[in-house]
Amino acid sequence: MAARAFWAELRRTTQARIGLGRTGDALPTADVLALRAAHAAARDAVHNPLDVEVLAAQVKKLGMGDPVHVRSHAADRSEYLRRPDLGRLPFQSELPAGQGISALRHTGADIGVVLADGLSPRALADHGAPMLAALFEALGDRLTFAPPVIATQSRVALGDHIGHALGVTTLLVLIGERPGLSVADSLGIYLTHLPRPGRADSERNCISNIHPPEGLGYARAAQVAVTLIDGARRLGRSGVDLKDTSADTALTSGEPVILEAAESA
Repeated sequence: MAARAFWAELRRTTQARIGLGRTGDALPTADVLALRAAHAAARDAVHNPLDVEVLAAQVKKLGMGDPVHVRSHAADRSEYLRRPDLGRLPFQSELPAGQGISALRHTGADIGVVLADGLSPRALADHGAPMLAALFEALGDRLTFAPPVIATQSRVALGDHIGHALGVTTLLVLIGERPGLSVADSLGIYLTHLPRPGRADSERNCISNIHPPEGLGYARAAQVAVTLIDGARRLGRSGVDLKDTSADTALTSGEPVILEAAESA
């Protein structure tokens, strides 16, 4: 009983599979079945395609303009998974009117947003529109937004081409993160200041693990994004030199703080 209580308390702080115990020389059957279900959910999250029309309708309701659909140079999901490089490049051949990188117009807006399927289209379907709504609510009264872009078979760096075409100052790529055996619908936000093709990963900032209620909530993620955007605008760049200060706690007392060295024993 003491061992069960010990592990039960620890499980309250993590989604990791800890202290599962055993039945004979194997895991308990319920835990084996749960693991298989989680693995199946992760595979589905990777392979089930994004319903672009449904997401576009949700985004359009936010009043930020009609979203444009852009796809990468990866022909299908199989090629996307085998060739990450193609997921970073826009498809250049002719597409239906209103689609593709050529349909984007230079806006000069402060903020551009790309909703990318990434490695978990499910994450974007679940969290993309409400996360975008939280960002727009947090920033829309003081910064301008370009019309959103939906990108399929997309890696993060595809956003550099999109942001450059839109002429935005700061780009936010909302993308489905690689699913695991604990979470299959986690969303990430990648921030790139002055986006252009060829930006390195060290020139971006990432807000990860967005999947309420277990993960980061939309309002908190938007708060972190606001802090990073403001910092990037002051600094003139994003990446390793830009730090999230949204959780910093300032001293509220006007009294001086005196630090004294402890007496030696």
